[in-house]
Amino acid sequence: MSVLPDPGASRAVLVGTSRFEYLEPLPAVANNLRALADLLCSPLSLQLPAQHVTVVEDPAAAHTVVGAVRQAAAEAGDTLIVYFAGHGLVDAQDQLVLALPHTEFGRVETGLPYDWVRQVLLLDSRAERHVVILDCCYSGLALGRMSAGTGLADQAAVEGSFLLAAAAETRTALAPVGETYTAFTGALLEVLRRGIPGGPALVDLGVLYRHLRLTMEARGHPVPQARDRNSGAQVALGRNHADLPAAPAAAAGADAAERLWPDPRAIRTVTGFFTALAEVRVVSGLTHRAVSERSAGRMAGGTVGALLNRSTLPATWGTTAVYLSACGVPDEQITQWQTAWQQLRAQNLSAKTASPEVARDGGGPEKDRAWQRPLSALRRRRDH
Repeated sequence: MSVLPDPGASRAVLVGTSRFEYLEPLPAVANNLRALADLLCSPLSLQLPAQHVTVVEDPAAAHTVVGAVRQAAAEAGDTLIVYFAGHGLVDAQDQLVLALPHTEFGRVETGLPYDWVRQVLLLDSRAERHVVILDCCYSGLALGRMSAGTGLADQAAVEGSFLLAAAAETRTALAPVGETYTAFTGALLEVLRRGIPGGPALVDLGVLYRHLRLTMEARGHPVPQARDRNSGAQVALGRNHADLPAAPAAAAGADAAERLWPDPRAIRTVTGFFTALAEVRVVSGLTHRAVSERSAGRMAGGTVGALLNRSTLPATWGTTAVYLSACGVPDEQITQWQTAWQQLRAQNLSAKTASPEVARDGGGPEKDRAWQRPLSALRRRRDH
């Protein structure tokens, strides 16, 4: 079953190299990073908090990228997304090397071996699921050669993962001159922004991959490759915005039961609780006023907005239950929501009674390094 990650327990590291000393520049990559970072934080996708999206643009050295991935891997409890866009090279052992600004042809030691990133995900990650997206030439090498034995192919994978590559192991990726984005990332952004007409309610990685293959093939572009492990294909990157409800869900009945409501069992954080709570209204097709009207006077329109804009859990359950019922969520799922609320309340109380020295979320001197910029810093730099 497809599932949207809890944004409070998920992280994304977006790496891109657009300027090179020895290789051809790729100006579209800088646009890729900004657009994908904005999208992951928006209601069109995962609604990640800005501080959970780290952008590493034109990294000076391999360790800057590995360090950013390692920190995100230590912080993520749900899903970790790692994206790279730029030139891809092949070393003497037929392995993928990600190009950095000072990378030279024939000198792979000046690049970043993809295997270094893979080892961080294998050894240092707390995340239950990993999503790796590679928009570079020969990116299919990360999946393992199709002609290689099973052992080699298995070594190229990460448990609980989905790896999406822009091109096969022997193909170059495409960055059309004059286009805003590279061909692959442009198609990826298009799907998440517009949705898939006639597609499922959630755009999970399996659906996304199949749609991208058809789209890229029809355009005469390199065809992407993918590898799934332990149901990694069921991780969704957003709702299908071509399939949002045109009519409100009934307060009860088959129509409400059949809708793909956010799964409260996937909630791990307070951020995830309120993100999913807001998604309930989107799925219902109701406005704030309509939710109020369906609550039979138990909830004013302003109260709906106040509930969805909270940053702390309600002290009592009643208002949330009224909201879910008015949106049309089936009773058995409302019980699951209450369980999620109770678990989060218990965690909060436990955290308050304990008094270890806990670092600020994402804090510490590592966060202040120039090579690791959260989305908010990227926006500030772009605005000046």
